[in-house]
Amino acid sequence: MKIIRSSKCSLKFATKHKLNELQTILLEYGKVCNIFIEYFWSNGAPSKSELLKDIVDLPKNTWLSARLRKIAAREAIDMIKATKERWKYKPEKMVIPVHKGKRINCSSTIAELQNKETIEFDAWLHIASIGDGHIFDLPIKFHKQFNKLVLQGKRLNSYNITEKYVQFSFEIETGPKKSGINAIGIDTGIKALASLSNEQQLGLDTESLIERIKRCEYGSNGQKTARRAFRQKINEVVQELMAHFKNIDLVVVEQLKNLNYKSKLKRRLSKNMRRSIGSWAYRYWLKRLEQACETNRVSFRTVAPFYTSQTCPSCGQVDRGNRVGQVFQCLKCGHTGNADIVAARNILTRFLTGPYGARYKPYEVKFV
Repeated sequence: MKIIRSSKCSLKFATKHKLNELQTILLEYGKVCNIFIEYFWSNGAPSKSELLKDIVDLPKNTWLSARLRKIAAREAIDMIKATKERWKYKPEKMVIPVHKGKRINCSSTIAELQNKETIEFDAWLHIASIGDGHIFDLPIKFHKQFNKLVLQGKRLNSYNITEKYVQFSFEIETGPKKSGINAIGIDTGIKALASLSNEQQLGLDTESLIERIKRCEYGSNGQKTARRAFRQKINEVVQELMAHFKNIDLVVVEQLKNLNYKSKLKRRLSKNMRRSIGSWAYRYWLKRLEQACETNRVSFRTVAPFYTSQTCPSCGQVDRGNRVGQVFQCLKCGHTGNADIVAARNILTRFLTGPYGARYKPYEVKFV
């Protein structure tokens, strides 16, 4: 199995003149992208193989080279497809996308990493074939993550260039996915970031980190620092879970999305809870967890989150009164336990007894 990982190298070492030149290119590239977007939105987007000279030459009064105009046309096609895919079930909300001129996704036809090691820098990103005589080198300084990915996989000849950093991509071969019967369910929460079906809980200080974010003024440096600390905690919990992955073949989590959607209108959540969810980086947590599973060849699956902490794992009784705070006590059979751990067991059971868990059914599933 092959996975793609990326690493960002800062451009803070570049001179002011080079950064100004790069910003000029980005703005012109964004303008050309928007010309293609408007044309393709009205006339239909062609396939990338149909981007011939008559289409590439559509933008007038631009100094971008034909190579870079073709890259802009490809990005315009991708942006239109992404917009239509996102709103395919709600077409009334669909609006034409806009490129803000803050990035260029290019290949070796435009940029090339040249390993000319000097005392100050490790390499230079040579940028050419842009147009209007723009040819320059951006200084690149490697870091720990970049060097780690270099050892693990193959660097791809694609570059995401912004005015602040250059993002490099790597293709890593991890081998085939594990196949076995060891499975684990994980419930994501505010009291405990990860509650496992084997009755372990990780990230028990999550709530205090969220409260720290809420106390800070929105957009302030203090809030940014608090958010970085929270993400660092998420990374640490993922590292702890990686120790479990040696004996695990399957990880099942809740499919969490749009937790705050219309919650204010429906009055289903208090103001304090809405602020907590807004400060809770559950998307980042689930993404990091999925990436860790990919690296360790572990299958990653999601299930619907409804009633996972209100369902009794012993008798199957569903009742809102079964849960009081963090304590679960079934009103029918009397089963007791931690509500988040009960939810984790229900998450795993929901997958294994569903249509996609069929290949695990012939075996005796082990709750590790």
